[in-house]
Amino acid sequence: MRKSRLLIVLTALSALYSCGGVKTKTQSSPAKKATYKINTVAFYNLENLFDTEDDPDKLDEKSPIMEMAKSERGKIYRKKLSNMAEVISKIGTQQAQQPPAVIGVCEIENYKVLQDLVNEPPLKQYNYEIIHYESPDERSIDVALLYRSPLFRPMHSQPHEVVNYKQDDPGERDYTRDVLHVKGKLDGDVVHFFVNHWPSRSGGEKRSRPYRVNAAKTAKKVIDSVQSQNPYAKILLMGDLNDGPENKSVKEVINAKDDPEKLELKGMYNPFEEIFDKGIGTIAWRMKWDLFDHIIISKPLVDTDDYKTYSFYKAGVYNPVWLQNPRGRYKGYPYRAFVGSTFTGGYSDHFPVFIYLLKKVSKTTAAAD
Repeated sequence: MRKSRLLIVLTALSALYSCGGVKTKTQSSPAKKATYKINTVAFYNLENLFDTEDDPDKLDEKSPIMEMAKSERGKIYRKKLSNMAEVISKIGTQQAQQPPAVIGVCEIENYKVLQDLVNEPPLKQYNYEIIHYESPDERSIDVALLYRSPLFRPMHSQPHEVVNYKQDDPGERDYTRDVLHVKGKLDGDVVHFFVNHWPSRSGGEKRSRPYRVNAAKTAKKVIDSVQSQNPYAKILLMGDLNDGPENKSVKEVINAKDDPEKLELKGMYNPFEEIFDKGIGTIAWRMKWDLFDHIIISKPLVDTDDYKTYSFYKAGVYNPVWLQNPRGRYKGYPYRAFVGSTFTGGYSDHFPVFIYLLKKVSKTTAAAD
């Protein structure tokens, strides 16, 4: 199934793209023509996208930008916004010829910074709208979903709180980010997005593991609820999970598989496991690559059904040379924006991830040579 599906898509994508559509001819005689649409879904950790104002109700004074001289904050904030907008505007354009229809983001302070982001020149023309809720995270960072209003129409959204308690004090909450669930229509197809930013590895992977496992259980509970109502629901779980494809939270709790042919009806497929097996990561730490950023999809997105509705084509890590550290010991790593309280002029300490979704938009018809 996997090889035949890939052959169909590669045939479809071998032709020219126009306005998000793809045209191709089959090899049969007489020639036949079919038209497809391709859209990108992405996720990006924006690395401490904070504004320049000190909110008395938040711990935002610990953000890198707030530790800088007041005279520098505005200039750095504008450059950071410009950098993030530049990246988002280019994700997926190699084949979709347009920025993502939908992109999940994390490490953002509030709704305002997202408004400023989508109004940056590289993004403004694409009419991105925002779904955001304030989370109780102790670092004052949230997750959100950005979507292009001509392509995606939200029907329902809700944050789901992740309730963790501290390892050394079980009576005290350890506040983290919510799991954001958004249901809507992507160009007519009903799709569910789950945007995540699971707890970090502060204190070590083993010690912090229960926090991420519990975050995974929170997401899985909502996914199970969706699938109990509709086993054929199209679901995308995306986020900075602070765990790799083989970690317990992903492999056991979400039960993400690396082979789409092994999926049961309510199964979830992680195309980024194969990518990581090839040595490609989204974040580097202590001279080692990890892949913490994922887009995990449900079986109905893998089953193409001749692409009558949007189906998975392929996944990728967006890591062009200009997003990589250009020099020194960490050359080739993500070109991060902040080192301590110093702004480097870079982008983020994570590479974005993306998938392409493909959909046939017209019946195959005979065509003259």
